[in-house]
Amino acid sequence: MTGSGRRSSARSRIKSKTDANEDGPLRNAGDHRRNTSGDHTSLRLLNVNIKTLLGFTVFTFFIIWFLIYRLVNPDQGPETPRVITPFPAPKLMDLPMFQGEHKESLYWGTYRPHVYLGIRARTPRSLVAGLMWLGVKDGRYHLRHVCQDSDELSKYGWTRHNGRDFGHQLLVDQDLTLETSFLKSKGDGSGYGGDWAVRLDLQSEESRWNNNMQRTGYLFFYVADEDGNALSLGRDMFDIHESSLLAIGSRADIGGWQLHLKGMESLEVHYSGFRTPHIHNLSDLVLENLAAQATTFNRLQLSDTSVSSPNILVFQISARIPFKADIAFVSGTGVKTSRVEERLSSLTGTLLTSLLKEKQSEFDAKFENCFKMAAKLDSESVVVGKAAIGNMLGGIGYFYGQSKVSLPKNTKLKNHDNFLLYWPAELYTAVPSRPFFPRGFLWDEGFHQLLIWRWDVHICLDILGHWLDLMNTDGWIPREQILGAEALSKVPEEFVLQHPTNGNPPTLFLVLRELIYAIKKNKFTATESNEISSFLERALVRLEAWFQWFNTTQSGKEMSSYFWHGRDTTTIRELNPKTLSSGLDDYPRASHPSEEERHLDLRCWMLLAVDSLHSIAELFESSSEHKKEYGSTATLLSDFEILNQLHFDFAHGAYLDFGNHTEKVRLSWKEIKVGNNYPARELVREVLEKPELRLVPHVGYVSLFPFMEKIIPPDSWILDKQLDLISNRSILWTDYGLRSLAKTSSLYMKHNTEHDPPYWRGPIWMNMNYRILAALYYYSQVNGPYRERAEVIYDELRGNLIRNVVRNYHQTGFLWEQYDQKKGKGKGARLFTGWTALVLLIMGEVYGET
Repeated sequence: MTGSGRRSSARSRIKSKTDANEDGPLRNAGDHRRNTSGDHTSLRLLNVNIKTLLGFTVFTFFIIWFLIYRLVNPDQGPETPRVITPFPAPKLMDLPMFQGEHKESLYWGTYRPHVYLGIRARTPRSLVAGLMWLGVKDGRYHLRHVCQDSDELSKYGWTRHNGRDFGHQLLVDQDLTLETSFLKSKGDGSGYGGDWAVRLDLQSEESRWNNNMQRTGYLFFYVADEDGNALSLGRDMFDIHESSLLAIGSRADIGGWQLHLKGMESLEVHYSGFRTPHIHNLSDLVLENLAAQATTFNRLQLSDTSVSSPNILVFQISARIPFKADIAFVSGTGVKTSRVEERLSSLTGTLLTSLLKEKQSEFDAKFENCFKMAAKLDSESVVVGKAAIGNMLGGIGYFYGQSKVSLPKNTKLKNHDNFLLYWPAELYTAVPSRPFFPRGFLWDEGFHQLLIWRWDVHICLDILGHWLDLMNTDGWIPREQILGAEALSKVPEEFVLQHPTNGNPPTLFLVLRELIYAIKKNKFTATESNEISSFLERALVRLEAWFQWFNTTQSGKEMSSYFWHGRDTTTIRELNPKTLSSGLDDYPRASHPSEEERHLDLRCWMLLAVDSLHSIAELFESSSEHKKEYGSTATLLSDFEILNQLHFDFAHGAYLDFGNHTEKVRLSWKEIKVGNNYPARELVREVLEKPELRLVPHVGYVSLFPFMEKIIPPDSWILDKQLDLISNRSILWTDYGLRSLAKTSSLYMKHNTEHDPPYWRGPIWMNMNYRILAALYYYSQVNGPYRERAEVIYDELRGNLIRNVVRNYHQTGFLWEQYDQKKGKGKGARLFTGWTALVLLIMGEVYGET
């Protein structure tokens, strides 16, 4: 537009000059001068023509030069900032192993973990389906759809799920018990990805019925097209016995499709059709429709109306409780050989019952084969173990969108927003918690995969590939993935931006190290080993870049030291500035963040990373230069003497962080003025003495990282000191697991701000307890003077963790984010089936390189 404006102005100026020369009086004046000037006129004209010719020649030369230059160097437009530029290497998800049958087998799934039951395909703009229902509480109806604690369900979650084509879920809502079963099938005539079915089984205790509200059940099943394709209603919506067809449609990926409903009881069906791109607001649309019907007609049913060309159809299924309903989705219906009726019959009624029982038996057999628990634990523990793996796999989601990345410092970009958009990307990942954290978290995912690879290594590699493909050209991966409107709707605005200066523990190396070890020990079939090797070979360049990003951006001032970037150096409200990038949030670090810090946990994560790279290089006999470099770095980071010089406190026998620190910091109330000079009080940080460079005297999980990484020699007296810290009730030991921070710490169970309760300052976390148990198991197996002591502590700690998690699950119906260090009660997010599911590996005594 600017260029056009400039050209128009030039043309206007030329035209006005020409117009002036054509003006009569001026032309006559020119003629008069020529007539009176005699022969001098020809000489002047010759001079003018030579000058004009020379000027024109020079002008033409520059024009030609400019055109040649632009031809050789075409305008590329503004350069894309590095932070949002993809890593320049072939994508892992383009590997042949992730195409063909593998890709199709995972096309459909329960990939919407934030809703109680949600189905979608692994494609950016999918056909999606889901379930809502009306629950009754305090004499009022409440619509259930999105997983949230405010619904106060006493229990929900997958009791079994195999991650591919089967899952069973139990939900208890006041007096209602709802079971949902999911089954996928690929048969002759099916479209891409196959067919799927959902069985809904609604029960209630008649003895607890108080009124008619509790005698009738209201379920709502919906189908929506994210691409905006119009959906059509079935032939006769009001006579489900005459025709089971609810909806039909067509998509480029799967062809024609049909949605059917079948039930053995008398079902009443109503519907409503909507058109909106905002599928995450569907609950509001349904509530508005029901409210309008209730107000106008005094009836609790959808309006049986639809907008023109709806992309969402919601079907209300009502009946006297108890009742069952089977919903079947068949694809590829647009061809004569589709065998719709035959496929529909196999996905409903007694045939579906048989298939579900068969899948349940397969799950149970595979569970025992993977974890071998029958001879080790009682039936109550086995139930919890199945729920752990079932919810981990059932919580896997598919997301598509763009992360928001904060603008890099000193950016020259003219951007009115405070962020840049990452490139559009997809992510297939497990999630920590369906109600609280239904999205991808980088450091959580490494722990998730310790469980998943043992169940299905192909799902594990698929997830790892998606994560590594999110790497930018600098080797950085955003730590929290908030992709798409549905994911974004669950995140407070202040947590949306991802900061490219901040890392997150590279826990993906945990599972990569185990896969390498398993290959060397021949624990896979030949085909699996080849596929894992192909994956690692292509992943190596990305893993190297990831390590180098940490090694350059998070390095400390001392050789082989590191510190987490991103701590707030100016805060006046935090007792101890948080270290969110470490994953341990409020775990106490140096009171005054600085570049002098040395963070022990990050140093150990770096050892894990480089040791894994060295093992991969050995596997492929990579260039001796690279292999030698990784080997020497691993040797440096595992050097016991250097570790002790940087981090060991000989007086207390503990490993500690180092930094600019004082213990004399507190939160104090201070009077401030708010609007219209009204007085108010707030808690502010008060420093009572000047900090100094020193070891930071807080013993907790971070102190045990060298123990977790098995850096300490089995015959070292320092190992004995670590066992002292672990087993001392005044420090870390409890009857329910190891607490995150020692009782002797000055910040034990202290609030970090007025509204920030202790998080990693006392409660028990399963991921760290699992890693500590793995180290105890290791030291109980190797020769050394502390072998027997390690074994005794291992047995007792393992028993404490299992008993407490199993007890909590059967009392509350959930696995929890953390557990109280005093009474063992579940705390934080419930249905936290991320790393708390590692209790299953503890039950099966499955640890790393074992």
